[in-house]
Amino acid sequence: MTRKRTAVRGIALATTLAAGVLVLTACGDTAGQDTTMMSGSAPTATVTTATARPEADFNEADVMFAQMMTTHHQEAIEMADAARTRASSKEVKKLAAKMSATRQAEVQTMRGWLSAWGEPLPAADAAHASAGGSSDGDVKKLLAAKGPAFDKEFLTLMIAHHKEAMTMARAELDHGKNPQAKELAEKMEKTQEAEMEQMEKLLYKLP
Repeated sequence: MTRKRTAVRGIALATTLAAGVLVLTACGDTAGQDTTMMSGSAPTATVTTATARPEADFNEADVMFAQMMTTHHQEAIEMADAARTRASSKEVKKLAAKMSATRQAEVQTMRGWLSAWGEPLPAADAAHASAGGSSDGDVKKLLAAKGPAFDKEFLTLMIAHHKEAMTMARAELDHGKNPQAKELAEKMEKTQEAEMEQMEKLLYKLP
C-alpha cells in the first residue's frame, strides 16, 4: 500500500483513540459533581464508568489503550512473522523477529490487565475489522511481494504502523491513570521510535 493510504488509516485510528480519551476525561471531570436538584428531588443518575469509580486504579483511557493497542499489535505481529520468513535481508528478518517477540509479550500483558479489570478482550481477528478491511488488503499485498520488493513494502508499511502506535501511546500518557499502563506506553513510544529509525536506515539501503 502507499504511504498516503496507510497514513490516512493510521490517522483515523489514532484520532479515534485521542477523541475517545478526551470525551472520557471530560466525563471524569464532572463525575464528582453534586447532581442533587435544588428542589430536593432525588439525584440524577451518574455514568458508571471506570472514571466514576474512585477506588479503581484505571480509567476508560487505560481500557481503550489496552484494547486498541492489543488489536494494533496483532496486526504488527502478523506482518513481522511474514517478514521473518519472506524478507530477503537478514537485517530485516532479525528486526522482524525482535518486533514479533516484543509485541507478543506486550499483548499478553495488556490482555492480562483487561481480564483483571473485567473489561472485554479484543477478538483475535479484530485487527482487520477495525480498519474497515483495508488492512487485510495491505497484508495480502505484502505477502504477494518477493525479494527486495517485499523488504521495501514491509518497512514502508511497518513505519506507518509504528507512527500510529506512537500516537496511541501518547494519548495514554496524556489521559491514562493506571501506572503500569502509562509505564508501558512510555516504553512503547521509545522502543518504536528507535525501531522506526532503524527501519528508515534499512529502507534507505535497499536498491
